[in-house]
Amino acid sequence: MKYFNKTLIAVSVALISGQTLAAGFQLNSQSATGIGRAFAGDAVIADNASVLSRNPAAMALFDKAAISVGVTTVDVQVDIKDVNFMGGQVDLGGIDDAGSVKWIPNIYYIQPLNDKWAVGFAAFSNFGTGTDSASLVNSKTVAAPYDLIGNTEVTTINFNTSVSYRINDMLSLGVGLDLIYGEGNLDRYYNQMPLVDVDADGWGIGGIVGATLELNENNRFGLSYRYSPNVDVSGHIATLTPLPGQTNSFASTLFDELEVPLADIFQLAGFHQLTENFAVHYTAQYTRWGNFDQITAKDGVSSIYGTGTVIANNVNAPLKQYQWKNSWLMSVGGTYDINEQFTVRAGYMFDNGVVDEISSISIPDSDRQWFTAGLSYHINQHQTIDFGMAFVKGEEVELVENSAVVGPVNAITKSEAMYYSVQYSYQF
Repeated sequence: MKYFNKTLIAVSVALISGQTLAAGFQLNSQSATGIGRAFAGDAVIADNASVLSRNPAAMALFDKAAISVGVTTVDVQVDIKDVNFMGGQVDLGGIDDAGSVKWIPNIYYIQPLNDKWAVGFAAFSNFGTGTDSASLVNSKTVAAPYDLIGNTEVTTINFNTSVSYRINDMLSLGVGLDLIYGEGNLDRYYNQMPLVDVDADGWGIGGIVGATLELNENNRFGLSYRYSPNVDVSGHIATLTPLPGQTNSFASTLFDELEVPLADIFQLAGFHQLTENFAVHYTAQYTRWGNFDQITAKDGVSSIYGTGTVIANNVNAPLKQYQWKNSWLMSVGGTYDINEQFTVRAGYMFDNGVVDEISSISIPDSDRQWFTAGLSYHINQHQTIDFGMAFVKGEEVELVENSAVVGPVNAITKSEAMYYSVQYSYQF
């Protein structure tokens, strides 16, 4: 089942909880204000309720109830070119844009209970994208790496409930419960036969703890740690493999679930109001992608394809280690109040890629740079409309991925994205 391992990994990775088109399969799309400043200082600025996605302790900075509702459009551009194998003798060409456009909504609500306690509720997406490289092998008369190329679509939703407590004028603590839902669709076909056909979803329970330190009204720091669990996704998970020693005979295996380990996230943020109108802020984030070691397909039943004759029960398929590495994300930004009605912001982020020695055509990855800008229009003292946009620039990567059908496959990939976000916030 060597070549199915890689494609099952593709859908499993895509169900990961995280934060942007960022390293691995993360998505930073939680708010328009965050996008506008490259999420610099987002765990402590607390200019609207979306801070709940980064640090539950920051709810202690609110003395009135607050709600934020927004939507982000992510246009992911994935270019795949010079796909070839057999030492370059067979060239499949490339695809100018294998990515897709996603609309990602979010909502946050913070309710102070008294001068010590606050609670909050949120729903936002940590991932939403897809790639479709099937046209590289469609209608091909030659052998092709059918096991590596096809369609992948994924969505995740994070439902969060949090509480914060103010210890004193300087220190506040917070804790939250994450209920993570993920769904994914993946297919790989050969001559209309489904080598891999996955339509899976599942739930996981994680959590977040945080703290804020307020030196004074102009200088504060935020710290948070998000624990991400192993998630079991279930649904239709099917593979088709050749039977040993037989021609044109296949074993079809239906698995009950995939076990997916997720990455923990540690974040430190700072905010400094330098003048009455201008502030700087920054974030350092460490993501434990090294925890993503093995995906396991579990509790499978194998039968002879086309006959239904069962040949094996309780099939577990431990998948190879993906060998991702831990990564850092660094961002810096600035905010300037033009007047009582308008605020502008901008930011820059550098995001480490997580792929180490093993690459994938279905999961293009590289170091990325974010260039962002945003604008707030304060309708009145209670209502604000925010806009944010970002250009995410990836690097061109030459990779080699092994196909069980044709052997080593060479390709060049590059992924970039444009983010556009709008958000409405109300403080009661």
